[in-house]
Amino acid sequence: MILRMRGIAKSFLGVRVLHGVDLDVAPGEVHAVVGENGAGKSTLMKIIAGVHAPDEGTMEIDGVPVSFGHPVQAQRAGVAIIYQEFNLLPERSVAENVFLGREPVRRGLVDRSAMEAATARLLAELGETSFGPRAPVRRLSVAQQQVVEIVKALSQDARIIVMDEPTAALAGHEVELLYALVARLRERGIAVLYISHRLREVFDLADRVTVLKDGALVRTAGTGDVDPGELVRLMVGRDLGTYFPPRGTGPGQVRLSVRGGGNAVLDGIDLDLRAGEILGVAGLQGSGRTELAKALFGAEPFTRGTMSPLRPASVRQAVAAGIGLVTEDRKAEGLALRQSVRDNALLVARSVRRRGRDAPGRDGAPGRAGGSGRDGVTGLLEAVRLQPPEPGREVRFLSGGNQQKVVLAKWMTVAPETLIFDEPTRGVDVGAKAAIHDLMRGLANDGMAIMMISSELPELIGMSDRVVVMRDGRLAGELPPGPSEEAVMRLAAGEATP
Repeated sequence: MILRMRGIAKSFLGVRVLHGVDLDVAPGEVHAVVGENGAGKSTLMKIIAGVHAPDEGTMEIDGVPVSFGHPVQAQRAGVAIIYQEFNLLPERSVAENVFLGREPVRRGLVDRSAMEAATARLLAELGETSFGPRAPVRRLSVAQQQVVEIVKALSQDARIIVMDEPTAALAGHEVELLYALVARLRERGIAVLYISHRLREVFDLADRVTVLKDGALVRTAGTGDVDPGELVRLMVGRDLGTYFPPRGTGPGQVRLSVRGGGNAVLDGIDLDLRAGEILGVAGLQGSGRTELAKALFGAEPFTRGTMSPLRPASVRQAVAAGIGLVTEDRKAEGLALRQSVRDNALLVARSVRRRGRDAPGRDGAPGRAGGSGRDGVTGLLEAVRLQPPEPGREVRFLSGGNQQKVVLAKWMTVAPETLIFDEPTRGVDVGAKAAIHDLMRGLANDGMAIMMISSELPELIGMSDRVVVMRDGRLAGELPPGPSEEAVMRLAAGEATP
């Protein structure tokens, strides 16, 4: 084994987060580590990467005991980690980010030519042609920034690579490139520790899988020895029965209608969204999915065409018209991370005064802007199943799933008639994902009109009452409930018509 860990334990402020965990990985093996948020996966990976030191236990690389006091020591030992949350400097170029702190030097100066040439070779290996080594990171999409993180890890010549949700922001064709990359790493004898909430990736890529729950090792098994249902039961301690709640009884009246909508990115958008339905929006990266959401929400408004009941020219107008948006990047755009759960839940209500409409939220949660006091916020947090429902806790200390629930609570304070979800379960575990799915379906059943953008085709197909597919800023077609993944991808890639 290239990596061997035994009896790893770790506590923070007296709270035990890892309980004697054993883990090993062989050269050329892809070993998945799964579990709900809070299971201890990230802490274990940070111990491997030298961010934390274990309180108990031992770690060996190539049979030699190691103890890392700093991430640089782990890197020198051949360990690289790709975090789910990006660690990039937006004002610097791709090459500068890839070689940050390890810049090649020639005659006492940074050798930019060598640095850019090496970065270009790594980008070519990934099949990435949409940007080059000189591109400023701030101009890259979320998916492109993820590629930069992968290139950075490759540039370190690591023998052990930890990938934390590496496909969370990638479109379908980029996921295929990552699959190919993982296969090449395996061929070279590199050990890959792969953290993912997407069970398909676990079974597609991993040789073995380790399940953690509440900081303890549940089981390590070959992926051929367990099935997805059993893996879910091991992770959450119960049988979820089904991944998706049953569809609603049928749509109601049209809540939002667009005809000929367009702007600098979008063109010819004809779309109806009805009360009581979940409308799924599919498409490859760059197809215009997020731009459509922002246009409907007034963040990047339509400049032509009609939209009823109102074509919002600003976010304030959209919220006043009863439209909300759960953004793709909750940390950058949806939350004030250093503020409390309560303050985040009231962000919309405090910043935009609704026009006196008193609409109750789901489960009786208060719906009037500014009308949710201390008791009201507690009720909202219970309604979205925040665990634990602690209004005074800073949001930055919550798991990804709980942060997403706070974003949802933020919108429930103003009870929008239409709510748009852009990648609603990105980076959350299977238990939180199921809870969010149930909440979305419950809101639709209560009469809300919901639009859901998702790169996960099983989620999109399982949750949607209808699916529309975007391509090149236009609607490529509409599919009925439960379409095949092939039908969605053929429309998205321009290989078929509906």
